[in-house]
Amino acid sequence: MDPVYKKYIRFLWIGLVGIIALLGLFIFLINIGLFGALPSFQEIENPKSNLASEVISEDGITLGTYFFENRTNTDYKNLSPQVINALISTEDNRFYDHSGIDFKSILRAVVGLGSKGGASTISQQLAKNLLVKRSKFDNVFNKSIQKLKEWLVAIRLERNYTKKEILKLYLNTVDFGNNAFGIRMAAQTYFNTTPDQLNAQQAALLVGMVKGPSYYSPVRNPARALSRRNLVLKLMFDQGHLLEADYESAKLSPLGLHFKAQDHNEGLAAYFREFLRQQILEMIRTGVIPAKKDGTTYNIYRDGLKIYTTINSTMQRYAEEAEIEHMSALQKLYDAQSLNHEAWKKDPDLINQSMRRTSRYHELQEMGLSEDSILKEFNTRVPMKVFSWSGEKEVMMSPLDSIKYYKKFLRSALLSVNPKNGHIKAWVGGINFRYFKYDEVKGGSTQVGSTFKPFLYATALENGYSPCYKVENEPVTVSSPGAPDWTPSNDDGKYGGSYTLREALARSINVISAYLIKQVGPQKVVEMASRLGISSEIKPYPSIALGTMPVSLYDMLGAYSVFANKGIYTEPNYIIRIEDKNGNILFTENPKVKQAISEDLAYAMVFMLKGNTDPSLHGTGSRLRYKYHFTEEIGGKTGTTSSYSDGWYIGITPDLVSGVWTGGEDRYEHFHSLAMGEGATTALPSWALYMQKVYANASLSISKEPFEKPKGDSQFELDCSKYILPNSGSPSDSITKPQPDKRLDF
Repeated sequence: MDPVYKKYIRFLWIGLVGIIALLGLFIFLINIGLFGALPSFQEIENPKSNLASEVISEDGITLGTYFFENRTNTDYKNLSPQVINALISTEDNRFYDHSGIDFKSILRAVVGLGSKGGASTISQQLAKNLLVKRSKFDNVFNKSIQKLKEWLVAIRLERNYTKKEILKLYLNTVDFGNNAFGIRMAAQTYFNTTPDQLNAQQAALLVGMVKGPSYYSPVRNPARALSRRNLVLKLMFDQGHLLEADYESAKLSPLGLHFKAQDHNEGLAAYFREFLRQQILEMIRTGVIPAKKDGTTYNIYRDGLKIYTTINSTMQRYAEEAEIEHMSALQKLYDAQSLNHEAWKKDPDLINQSMRRTSRYHELQEMGLSEDSILKEFNTRVPMKVFSWSGEKEVMMSPLDSIKYYKKFLRSALLSVNPKNGHIKAWVGGINFRYFKYDEVKGGSTQVGSTFKPFLYATALENGYSPCYKVENEPVTVSSPGAPDWTPSNDDGKYGGSYTLREALARSINVISAYLIKQVGPQKVVEMASRLGISSEIKPYPSIALGTMPVSLYDMLGAYSVFANKGIYTEPNYIIRIEDKNGNILFTENPKVKQAISEDLAYAMVFMLKGNTDPSLHGTGSRLRYKYHFTEEIGGKTGTTSSYSDGWYIGITPDLVSGVWTGGEDRYEHFHSLAMGEGATTALPSWALYMQKVYANASLSISKEPFEKPKGDSQFELDCSKYILPNSGSPSDSITKPQPDKRLDF
């Protein structure tokens, strides 16, 4: 052999061995962490990623998520086979034949200079997407080190995970655009479905986006996305994952999007989810949710908490639908009172006060603008989107005019609670979360009007009065030391005759409430309200008999639940448990429970409240019978505040206590007449529409049976026909004074 030729052969072998040795040296140095530590097995097993926290209803529906990246994981068993077939066909058709690095594909890519496809396996892509930090120096050397790192991590993945686990991990980490990270969020965002329900063309579209979620976005670039989807379908067909007929049908189908980007303003229970978010953050801050093992606190946006709530998704939907149906109709009636929307003209400072409460005003102040400059900004017309009951509208409007525009909208809230365990089933904090952020369920406290009267009547019954005790329907003056005399009037201006306490509560007669507060005293009523769970500070003034104090809908529902739950107060609650991403329980709800009143008194109050829906007693809630045709046993109470600014209805059934408040943002927004502004008109219809749907759905298992009577003898005789005057043998209809024990003889 020619010596020169031998020399070249020797140099070639030396070079080859040198390259292999150098490659081995680099691999060794990477392994010992010289170019940055590789992830440990524990880090591979529990990769750090931004995992959204889920809010889950009692019936297993995800109500929403809190996220930095909108990512939630799914198991392999919940993946459609079409997703797996599409992924392997497109990204790594030799996935089951290699151990993380596909040298055959690498050789093919080198020989074809990349024209015959890339050589990166799914395992390598997973390593790149999830586990390896990229260098900020984008040169050949760093790229080479990066690629070697990916190889090493891919090999570790293959050693420690099954092929199914790698596919699951990969699909949980992919960015599908539009803030949808992972296959579960992608299926929900683009098709409003779950990963196990994805068909071939849907799976092909999503997998096709992996190469470039923005470039192949079906929302921004539908034609490009369609072409890419059909290419994936062709690859699936070529590799035997689709029959020819199925392929031909699939490639001709439209994109079929049901796109809905994940938005905290949208979806079921938006008000509840925002309230819950604030509560979880506070629980983390105060240590109610304990810190992690490493001492750091949980992050609601990154740590993938699972928050299991008491909300029932079906009942929540019914509640929201009821509010939309009623409030959109009520607003039309309210708009007919055009003069009502001009109250600010009589007092312009009302609008100025609202302006000064806005975030825009404070931002302009922080920028150093003068008051005149700020007013100029608020009076400058700009394009904006505004709420309307017929849909979102694009308008030219000044910020000040938008304040006036939104003032006219009536607000409303609905809360529904299981009285037996305090579980909140539906929470509607307002009419539209995107445009009206303020939550009227627990954040707001408004005058409760006559819905407070049952607490007064419960106090009277506990102090010896009978539901059948009769009182004259005549004005009563109540005197208090250091305060002017108080003489309330009836809303309808009608007087005369006498009524049992049950009849008086059913008709909501003000002067009889005044009589009772005079007899039992305001302080005892305040104490009763506190025992029933009312947390608002209530001054012991006689006027509390008519509900002049502000109380939240949340507290009112807790109090009324005592009557339906045999005298037991169970604090309304909304969290069942909170788990970390691995299923470890971090928090379990333990609501306050106490015997607030006797079971006997609670049932007597149920008897009293049922009169509200009795047409024969002219109860203020009797339209539930003659208009909405309820036949079930229902108790309740309407409430209407002064000038008809607030309307209430709280209704109780054995399994569900629900309440509705309706009113304006400010008290000067109100109806002009009792007929239009009373709670029976403004609030009760939402309750009725909600409960009609609830009762009609047998799967919800809401009982239609009567309230359960207490066992044993009762201290209250509820059959008023049995009451007679002392030394009289005939039924009395004219008893006007209590006996010494405040009860009647038999």
